[in-house]
Amino acid sequence: MEFSGRCYCGNIQYHTSGDPVIKVQCHCRECQYVSGGSANVTIGMPAAGFNYTKGTPKRFARADLKDPVTREFCPDCGTQVLSKAPHALPDVMLIKVGTMDDPKKFTPDLAIFTVDKQSFHHVPSGMPAFERMPG
Repeated sequence: MEFSGRCYCGNIQYHTSGDPVIKVQCHCRECQYVSGGSANVTIGMPAAGFNYTKGTPKRFARADLKDPVTREFCPDCGTQVLSKAPHALPDVMLIKVGTMDDPKKFTPDLAIFTVDKQSFHHVPSGMPAFERMPG
């Protein structure tokens, strides 16, 4: 699979290629914070096939968490472009589907951290769903 994407203002752009590692709806509480309340819809792509083609993202990781996720986002418009979870998914770029130039290329395979799911979140019928990260 190969695709490009960008932040809302276009100052951060990327290109990626490779076989997706994971295609997921994440309902964890952290994802709800950064998404504004919804599940975070993410496609995990190999880090080796990912590169920023324009701009330099700002990075943030919470210092108070053990094994925190690093979030990369546009310093101008604030769009979260991707996350890195080096302990759970090393060498994977967890790209936010909303930043894809053509998000129609994406279909989630599973829902995770449904233990934190809100009543207004939707998990499609028949989609595998896990209270936490399957393993």
